[in-house]
Amino acid sequence: MKKIVMSGAVFSSLLLNATVVIAGIDNKISQPTTTLQCDPYIHYACFDKSLGENFWTRLWRYYQLEMGHAAAPADPNAPSSHRVGWPATPESTPPMPFTEWPYGATTSIGVSRPNSVDSPLMTSIANTSAGKWLQRNNIQIYGWANAGGNVSSNTVKPGGNAPIAYMYTPNQLQLDQLVLYMERVPDTVQTDHLDWGFRLSGLYGENYRYTTAYGIFSNQLLHNNAVNGYDVPMEYGELYIPQVAEGLLLRFGRYISIPDIEAQLAPNNYMYSHSMTYSFDNYTNEGIVGSLALTKNFIVQLGVVEGSDTAIWNGGQRVTNPAPNPLYPGSTFLKDPGAQPSLVACMRYTWNNGNDTIYPCMDGINSGRWGYNNLQWYGLTYYHKFNDKWHISYEIYETHQNNVANLNNPIAAAAIAAGGTPFSPQYMPFNAPNAAQCSNPSSLTCTTKAVGTVAYINYQFSPLDNISFRPEFFDDEQGQRTGTKTRYVNFGIGWQHWLSPQVELRPEIDYDYALDRNAFNGNANVGTAPNRHYTALGAMDIIAHF
Repeated sequence: MKKIVMSGAVFSSLLLNATVVIAGIDNKISQPTTTLQCDPYIHYACFDKSLGENFWTRLWRYYQLEMGHAAAPADPNAPSSHRVGWPATPESTPPMPFTEWPYGATTSIGVSRPNSVDSPLMTSIANTSAGKWLQRNNIQIYGWANAGGNVSSNTVKPGGNAPIAYMYTPNQLQLDQLVLYMERVPDTVQTDHLDWGFRLSGLYGENYRYTTAYGIFSNQLLHNNAVNGYDVPMEYGELYIPQVAEGLLLRFGRYISIPDIEAQLAPNNYMYSHSMTYSFDNYTNEGIVGSLALTKNFIVQLGVVEGSDTAIWNGGQRVTNPAPNPLYPGSTFLKDPGAQPSLVACMRYTWNNGNDTIYPCMDGINSGRWGYNNLQWYGLTYYHKFNDKWHISYEIYETHQNNVANLNNPIAAAAIAAGGTPFSPQYMPFNAPNAAQCSNPSSLTCTTKAVGTVAYINYQFSPLDNISFRPEFFDDEQGQRTGTKTRYVNFGIGWQHWLSPQVELRPEIDYDYALDRNAFNGNANVGTAPNRHYTALGAMDIIAHF
């Protein structure tokens, strides 16, 4: 307990110092500046001229211009970004991580325009030949840097905070993610012509371990357990066909999986940390998904993907079985049994005033055989806006996998140790998918299930500030998701403070508790068993967009 109190005191001191610094910055940026010839927030016509000509001057002045504001200067001649009669846009960024209630695998239909990202980089090159070419072709290049740290009651390094994700090593400063996007957003507001888009992304940092798909740069995680690594979590194309009902959008390639309030990419989340409900479900899919707006309120989605978090070329690929056994008796087995054609299907209904959206989904549906992350996901998200200050985001799901090897059965445990499964240490020395802790020790395998439910209760007290309270319950019924067969409860509270649309700070405090047995302060990769029921944690990160 003494360590927790000391850790809390240290974190409180850091947060107090950060607040003082922020206040100093806000005070400075609120003073009149002579570098800008006019105020583009009042007279937009002088916007470009006020920034100057030099790249670095324009970049600095743009950051300076937006400081203390909740949005970029508005171009009075810009076309509407909202189709007439479409449900109202419920939120704003800042201080929220989204404007429309989230739904995945598509550019939002009816409310998306090209070149709509507020990017200091694009503004700084707007007067160059390259910048003008990108603008004409509706292509944007932008990204962000995200770094943070935590003060934790856990001590084992690395990995002692796990199964808490995204800051799994306690008492650590880290580069979470450095991300670059190149994209073209199709115009889904208009209804008279076909349009197209794409996104190419690159990510580097600690968070690569939560986006990695088996077979795509995965040796960094599965063979080397590198602290920092790189990934390409989104590489997709899109075709928008407005003449079908109220609009049909096809997405093909690798994309972030459909369900969830949260996402791997830092700006898309309320808080720095993630819920276990998010941390232990599907991350990315590869395939094709169609999103059809049957009406302005009702959207259906249907697609075919190659499982979850596995490279499409893993499908059907076989590898040598060095130790045939009752689980895998042949001389070979599938490299990833989860790499198989799988169904994605969702429905989304939004009320006219935009205050409510319900979004039931199923994702990665196939035979459900034990795979790298072959989760059979069934659940829904629901969003409700009470008023301009309060809203709630809620999610519940059930996931399962079939035929998962039973660690409580000596034959199955021996097969894993000898290399007789696709996920034995001989194939995946680190971070392999867990086996099961089945109730019946005589069974070689069992079906593993997990139930997760989480809410974000949000209070916006200024255009640049939001408070989020996160209660959560997660039941890992056979221990396959987290490595420990137990139920978890989590309570977190976080403050999102934006200095401008480009710079955000997210301090928070969390408490996680495993109800049935020790689950924290261990490291499965080196055989260190967890020895604590709880984790008390303070954390803060910064996101700087460019």
